[in-house]
Amino acid sequence: QVQLVESGGGLVQAGGSLRLSCAASGGTFSDYAMGWFRQAPGKEGEFAAAITWNSSSTRYADSVKGRFTISRDNAENTVYLQMTSLKPDDTAVYYCAAGRSSWYRFEYWGQGTQVTVSS
Repeated sequence: QVQLVESGGGLVQAGGSLRLSCAASGGTFSDYAMGWFRQAPGKEGEFAAAITWNSSSTRYADSVKGRFTISRDNAENTVYLQMTSLKPDDTAVYYCAAGRSSWYRFEYWGQGTQVTVSS
């Protein structure tokens, strides 16, 4: 059973940056692809970014491509989401997720961290 704890959210002005972290425990971190998802108020959750177990590949939603960067440190059991050029539309609760078999399917989820971007 993998436990995931996100941190790093907060309030930032439009155009600013934040780095989210997600610390994993309870499993072998390098066995899992990792992803970040987000859910804005009143909207369905959406995929943001994902990374393979060895960082060989990453993929992004079109809405964040070029502004967000996902990375991981297997020695620290942590995945990151560096967010730049933030927009009010990026306001959401951000969740990290772990997937053992695929980077399209995630079995474990964190509790989320709030990101609010003011205009």
